[in-house]
Amino acid sequence: MPHALLRETLWARITARTIELFHQGTRVAVHVRSSSNRRHTTVREHMPSGHRCYADWTPERIQRRANEIGPKTSALIEIILRERTHPEQGFRATIGILRHASNFGHERLEAACGRALDIGARSYTSVTSILKNNLDRQRPATATDGPAIVHSNIRGTRYFP
Repeated sequence: MPHALLRETLWARITARTIELFHQGTRVAVHVRSSSNRRHTTVREHMPSGHRCYADWTPERIQRRANEIGPKTSALIEIILRERTHPEQGFRATIGILRHASNFGHERLEAACGRALDIGARSYTSVTSILKNNLDRQRPATATDGPAIVHSNIRGTRYFP
């Protein structure tokens, strides 16, 4: 159905071959009935314009764009798309991350994606935070060997035989 009629009351006439939708007595859509059981079928013209721009993207196109920026960006985008049940679920996050290249530049985005990989961050919000707080320009703190804290009540491994 057209997205403009979302939350409106519609009347449907369903036959073996077609589905017709009526709004206030006027037919607003007619489609050949899909044979794909329990799967979405969407007519491009019925999608909101914001959804149509995402419909043109594919995982391969997103990955190609990430490869142009750098290997760390490419790796992060690949992980985000791979970890989702359906790659399309990661489109908004990955396209948003790639859009940062126009605001912050390729070098900063590459550094931010590298930092995100280092700390295990896998989201648009994390990469955005890294960029906004200039964390991509700082080295992450390295883990030190030894106890996390030193205190007289902590006996350590030498205390126990």
